[in-house]
Amino acid sequence: MTKTLGLIGAGMIGTTLARLAVAAGLDVVVSNSRGPETLADLVAELGERARAGTAEDAAREGDLVVVAIPLKHFPSLPVEALAGKTVIDAMNYYPQRDGNIAELDSNELTSSELVQRHLVGSHVVKAINSIVYLSLGTRARPSGHPERSALPVAGDDDTAKAEVVALLDVLGYDAVDIGSLADSWRSEPNNPVYVQPYLVQGRPEDLTPEEARHWFVDNPGVTVPADQIRKLVDAAVRGPAGGYLPGLEPA
Repeated sequence: MTKTLGLIGAGMIGTTLARLAVAAGLDVVVSNSRGPETLADLVAELGERARAGTAEDAAREGDLVVVAIPLKHFPSLPVEALAGKTVIDAMNYYPQRDGNIAELDSNELTSSELVQRHLVGSHVVKAINSIVYLSLGTRARPSGHPERSALPVAGDDDTAKAEVVALLDVLGYDAVDIGSLADSWRSEPNNPVYVQPYLVQGRPEDLTPEEARHWFVDNPGVTVPADQIRKLVDAAVRGPAGGYLPGLEPA
């Protein structure tokens, strides 16, 4: 049972997860690349259940650990500190940010298989990568709620996947097992389940990034239940790996 959630990465996804976890009664250890002192305001907001630390602290103290950093930085993950842990890979491959990675461009590996190869002693599970932070923060609902949404989960270890499913339940989401890490491309950019199903359609054109952010805040998304997730995942057709960061798609 997860009592403490370790977070490596305190960007939009990481901070949203921290808020959901604290609201659900979990302790959190948050970390980023700039040092614990830069997270003082976030920890003060989160309250006594939160503390800031290094990536190694989050890795060692978390019963489960979420990695939500730019994919290009995955080699910096603390291999020894994460050994034996279930690691939730919430990262996506965006070549315009991460640079081109040959093994991903050729579809030789999925990004999660690449991370698993680095974290040789950990159990990597792909999850929480297919939803933007605004949707993640606003779509959480208690178990059994008629507006409960689901998220896809992929991994090679059934016990690790079960841990992640249980965490998602606590945070306010159902889960749909979409297979192994080799299957995790189905939840990545350029596939039907990625981001768009959770968003309200009809965003006005020609908005600035700031105007678009405010529009999404005012229109926080729609329910995507488990049966819809399964249909979207089944409809996926593998194409080139990678995609564009949400909000930076080409016209």
